[in-house]
Amino acid sequence: MPPTPQGPLWRVYLVFLVPMVLSNILQGLSGTLNGIFIGQMLGTHALAAVSGMFPIVFFFISLVIGIGAGASVLIGQAWGAKEPHMVKAIAGTALVLGALIGLVAAVVGIAFARPAMQALGTPIDVLDDAVAYARVMLLIMPLLLVFILFTQLLRGVSDTLSPLIALLLSTALGLALTPALIQGWLGLPKLGIQSAAYAGLVSYAAALAFLVWRLRSRHHVLAFDRELLGALRLDRAILAKVMRIGLPTGLQMVVISMSELVILALVNGHGSQATAAYGAVTQVVNYVQFPALSIAITASILAAQSIGAGRVDRLGAILRTGLWLNAALTGALVLLGYALSHTLMGLFLTQPEVRAQAEHLLHIMLWSILVFGFQAVVGGLMRASGVVLVPMAISVFCILGVQLPAAYLLDMHFGLPGVWIAFPVAYVAMLVLQTAYYRGVWRHRKIERLV
Repeated sequence: MPPTPQGPLWRVYLVFLVPMVLSNILQGLSGTLNGIFIGQMLGTHALAAVSGMFPIVFFFISLVIGIGAGASVLIGQAWGAKEPHMVKAIAGTALVLGALIGLVAAVVGIAFARPAMQALGTPIDVLDDAVAYARVMLLIMPLLLVFILFTQLLRGVSDTLSPLIALLLSTALGLALTPALIQGWLGLPKLGIQSAAYAGLVSYAAALAFLVWRLRSRHHVLAFDRELLGALRLDRAILAKVMRIGLPTGLQMVVISMSELVILALVNGHGSQATAAYGAVTQVVNYVQFPALSIAITASILAAQSIGAGRVDRLGAILRTGLWLNAALTGALVLLGYALSHTLMGLFLTQPEVRAQAEHLLHIMLWSILVFGFQAVVGGLMRASGVVLVPMAISVFCILGVQLPAAYLLDMHFGLPGVWIAFPVAYVAMLVLQTAYYRGVWRHRKIERLV
């Protein structure tokens, strides 16, 4: 079984954070490398087609991340209470649910890829390529979603190393296969814009197989042994608890993904060059978000384990440590992003005017990721205790009631830059409201175990 880290809180955070941030970077690196390969080898036209898929893929990933958030809280509490049988039962229910969501995504990909791309306002000059890529990408979603969910569950028992190694394998395979399939190296077929999706199929299958082997060889609590295989069913009692926490979290992320669809539709209205700039900026912003999200996940896991162990007194220190780590790590990446913005945009975009446009958009909103990180840490701590409805409602309100109206109004007045100004407006509103609820309500609640 993986050990629970011990020592000062900042050191415990770093034990979690270093593998987790590296894992997130590797996960993003696969998409980034695909973007670089497609942009440089197939052109801006192809990158615009692939960029249109980001929000749809994120929609289904959001549902699974929500389930993983709920399951990892329960697993963290069970692990803190030293109940490995409950850890397996929770994991079994979560994995089955994640696989079912992946199957729904595959069916959607077969039947509705073209109508979905058209509804998003995908520019007509990239529509056929976007549909072809979308269909393949959605067909591999069952495998991708189970892999993502499994890595979340492993982190609930303090294992951040196994996901890192698996992602190293996945990224290496993707790095080798994507350009090989684009160019038809070694006798492989030339798959053009679909190359990245097919490379993902092979790389995620290999990574998942490696995880199964590694965990069994180490007699891990989440190894696919007879007990875990027997737990692969939808246990109603566990499912209800997972959904109680996971559904609001998933709904929050779905709302975020739906807002991204609206934002993308606004961007698409400015033409395929704006769509390509959107894709490049999104790639860089994702990397700056990784430490912020990893710190929030770590805060939630440590808080859940502390609640399970009956150490509620540690929650305040967990929050404070998470906030200053976000200021240091995410803040440093924000500064680095500004300093290297011209070079970073050049990795994806070859046309000088599109590159300059993307750089300007990045400058507008990059700083707000620091604010996003602060509110994510506060929300993660509250989620560990099972309190999710109000934090979720705050996030949804800030997206639907603040970000989208601001994006429409600012787009009308300032054009494309106005769409990006709406991001920091929404993130500041989230931080103010989440902090008010934490200080005024949550701190005065009685915190108890959920399992």
